[in-house]
Amino acid sequence: MGSEHPDKSVQAVFKAMSEAWAAPDATEFAACYTDDATVIGPGIYLRGREDISRSMAAAFAGPLKDSSRPHSVQAVRFLPGGTAIVVTRSATILPGEAVPSPDRQHLVTWLLTRHDGGWLVEANHMCQA
Repeated sequence: MGSEHPDKSVQAVFKAMSEAWAAPDATEFAACYTDDATVIGPGIYLRGREDISRSMAAAFAGPLKDSSRPHSVQAVRFLPGGTAIVVTRSATILPGEAVPSPDRQHLVTWLLTRHDGGWLVEANHMCQA
């Protein structure tokens, strides 16, 4: 981890995901997750990096084309063994929107683990904010 503050290194994961989303690069987006990560949300259950990448590629080519997904970290709790629980306010902003629709504003709980000095997402669960 070096001299970087742990909260900043955790926030870097969310910055990387937002940048990959804006690119849009499903492979880079999925690279923020572990090989066997779990994603759960309204009508969504994805299992593993490959499933996440495939799903995001389809979304970026279709309903999420030219959208953005900013994350605002609300809380970080570090657990023993290189694990962090993070809560974000996240939103999917479609082209031309100044403010996302309420159905695309989420509270998300993330489980991150340390890997080679960085953090990867093991699981996340989102619900409407």
